[in-house]
Amino acid sequence: MWGGGGGGPRGGGRRGGAPPHRCVFIEARDASGRIFVHRRTAGKLVFPSHYDMFVGGVVGAGESYDEAALREAEEELGVTGLPRPEPLFKFLYEGGGHSWWSYVYQVRCELPVHPQVEEVAWHTFLTDAELERRLGDWPWVPDGLDGYRRLQAFRASP
Repeated sequence: MWGGGGGGPRGGGRRGGAPPHRCVFIEARDASGRIFVHRRTAGKLVFPSHYDMFVGGVVGAGESYDEAALREAEEELGVTGLPRPEPLFKFLYEGGGHSWWSYVYQVRCELPVHPQVEEVAWHTFLTDAELERRLGDWPWVPDGLDGYRRLQAFRASP
């Protein structure tokens, strides 16, 4: 999910007493409502060859969450002209000695995708049921899996 920079989630992150940085998680669905799922390249320093159901990354200095969500979605999907991702909720991710403020978004991508080859080894669009069946079978990035569980709970709440 996270772009090439090495200082953000899955590329090092912050440890110890440093304040958490800000990140965006974007669920991208195609025209049929299927979710974009990808496998990270084997050369990634953190979670190589793990799967993710989000695109996203670190919010830049002076950048809003909304700006970062659109930038990251277009960069990682390899498209231009996406509609602005819809913000859903924020949460603090904490795991493996890392923590970051995370904002979850959703976006409809009806354009052909061309993911970044240096970030994405494989990709497809899966239905919700197909994704659920693979949760126990594939190795998933921990923050993406946590974000996905939170998204499911968010959608199930009244």
